[in-house]
Amino acid sequence: MAPRVFRVVDTGVREGRRHMALDQAMIDARNAGAIPDTIRFLRFPPTVLIGRHQALAREVKLDYCHANGVGVGRRITGGGAIYFDEGQLGWELVFARATLAIGSLPDLAREICEAAAAGLSRLGVDARYRPRNDIEVGGRKLSGTGGFFEGDTLFYQGTVLIDLDPARMVAALKVAEAKLAKRALDSAAQRVVTLQELKGAAPSIAEVQKALVEGFAERLGIEPVAGTLTAHEEALAARYYDEEIGTEAFVASIDDPGTGEGTGSASVTGAGGTVTAYARLDGMREARVRDVLVTGDFFVTPPRTVFDLESALRGVLAREAGDAVERFFTEATVGLLSVSPGEFRQAIEGAIGAAGGSAPG
Repeated sequence: MAPRVFRVVDTGVREGRRHMALDQAMIDARNAGAIPDTIRFLRFPPTVLIGRHQALAREVKLDYCHANGVGVGRRITGGGAIYFDEGQLGWELVFARATLAIGSLPDLAREICEAAAAGLSRLGVDARYRPRNDIEVGGRKLSGTGGFFEGDTLFYQGTVLIDLDPARMVAALKVAEAKLAKRALDSAAQRVVTLQELKGAAPSIAEVQKALVEGFAERLGIEPVAGTLTAHEEALAARYYDEEIGTEAFVASIDDPGTGEGTGSASVTGAGGTVTAYARLDGMREARVRDVLVTGDFFVTPPRTVFDLESALRGVLAREAGDAVERFFTEATVGLLSVSPGEFRQAIEGAIGAAGGSAPG
C-alpha cells in the first residue's frame, strides 16, 4: 500500500480574514485535485474569529476590539468565538474523504483529535480527547477543534494555547453565562489552560508543530513531507478575500437578529453547544413562518445546511414547523458533530412560540 503523503506548510502570521480566505482556497484547490492532502500551521496577530453561524454583536465586544487593535473576522467553519494572538498556534488538515477511509464526521473528529492529543502529549502534558471536539489537560481546554466536509474534501482545524493573556481574551469576547454554568466556572479564563501554565515555560512554535506532526503521522498512518503553498492557492485566497471573506458585509452577515419588532427568539444549550433561533411570522388566524434565522456555536456539514433549513421553513404553517425541521434532517445529507436535529427543532419551535405562533400540536 502506497504511503498517504501529506504536504506540511507553515503560512506564518497573517491577518485573520486572509487566513480564512486561504482556508476556502485550499478546500477548493483540494477538491479540484490541484493540491495534495495537507497539514497547515497558522498564526495570528490579536484577532477575534466568530463561527460561521454566530451573531457578531452577541459574541464580540466590538468597541474594545476597535479601540485596541484587535481584528475581527468570521470563520468558514462553525463553532464558537475564539480570541487569537501570537501565543496560539492554529493547525488544519485538508484532505480527500477517501484518504483515511472514515465516512462520518464524528468518527473523523475523534481520530484527528486523538492524534493531536497524542502529539501534544509528546511535550510532557497529559493531553486527552474530550468528546465531541476538545483536547483537554486536567479538564481544561488546551485545544478546540472543528471541521466539515465540502465536496470530496474534509477540512478540519484546531488551536493550541501555547501562551495567552486571559484578561485580553475576556475583554474581547462575550461569553454566554450558560456556557460557563455548564462547567461551574466564573469566567472563560478558568476554562482554558496554556502550555506555559502547564510546563512553567512555553515550548517554541517549532516544538509544538513537530509534536503535532508526529502525532498525526503515528496515529493517522500518514507520511508528512515539508512543502510550500502554490501560486494558485495564494491567488485564489486573494480573490476570496476581496470578493467576500475579507469584507465587512461577510463578517457582519449575521449581526444582531433579535432586535426587530415582532421577532421571537429561543435558545437551547446542550453538551455540544448552543442553538439559537429567531422567527418572524405572517398572518393572524393561521400564522406562517415569514423567516427563521438559526445561529450558534455548533458544527454542521456541509456549512450551507443551516441556510437550506432556513429556506425550507419559509411559508410553512407555524404549527407544522417542528415537523418540517424533522423532515428536513431526515431527507437531507447532513453531518452534525455537536448538536442534534431535536435541538434545532426545540429552538425553532420556541422562537415561533415567542413570536406569537401556535404551539405544536
